[in-house]
Amino acid sequence: MTILDAAANSRTFKRAWGDLIAGFGKRELWLHLGWQDIKQRYRRSVLGPFWITIATGTTAVAMGGLYSVLFKLELSEHLPYVTLGLIVWNLINASILEGADVFIANEGLIKQLPTPLSVHVYRLVWRQMILFAHNIIIFVIIAIIFPKPWQWTDLTFIPALALIALNCVWVALCFGILATRYRDIGPLLASLVQLLFFMTPIIWNESTLRSQGAGDWARIVELNPLLHYLDIVRAPLLGAEQELRHWVVVVSLTIIGWIFAALAMRQYRARVPYWV
Repeated sequence: MTILDAAANSRTFKRAWGDLIAGFGKRELWLHLGWQDIKQRYRRSVLGPFWITIATGTTAVAMGGLYSVLFKLELSEHLPYVTLGLIVWNLINASILEGADVFIANEGLIKQLPTPLSVHVYRLVWRQMILFAHNIIIFVIIAIIFPKPWQWTDLTFIPALALIALNCVWVALCFGILATRYRDIGPLLASLVQLLFFMTPIIWNESTLRSQGAGDWARIVELNPLLHYLDIVRAPLLGAEQELRHWVVVVSLTIIGWIFAALAMRQYRARVPYWV
């Protein structure tokens, strides 16, 4: 078999799908590595990853309190809204920015350890889910202080969170491959994500825009896909009415995103070890 034949055989959807399946099958490896990332990052720290929880909680209380006064909103409603927005945003933000760096950061393992490429992505998403679990404690405390009536339909946040995790995988795969080939993608994404933070209803809400007479901006915000990802998790946890359109958009983007991820894995998976 020639080198060209070998390269052609590696660019198949079967190989790409096989990498994803084989990588998921190595759960013990990426679960252990993800947990070790947390421990190593906060080595010799007394509070460990709870420092992130404290920082997120402080930011949520400060922004929730300030903007509830500026927008003349009830603190009992706006503080949980902002808190959940920041917690879910941190998960999405890290998946995009750290996802772009996922293969570059694991250069040594990729070159020395013969494992499926997807292992490093699963490790990243697992690590972020651990941090999400730490941060959600903030919302639990706020929910106790400002209790809301709960319904069984509120449990839809569980499949919503699973859907976001599934999206985090394809996002990290696509941006990871792209940023490994073109190193300017990382800084570009950092600037874009920062802009999206202010364009996403995290510290403000759509009703505030409309009440201020900014209805045109509210329609523009609808084009921001992150709005829909936030709402499918935040709405049920706040006991708010859930809108079908958010689920339709997220499911549609999930399908489209995985199609791009499959194409990227098929075409460029074998080249990543050379690019890093």
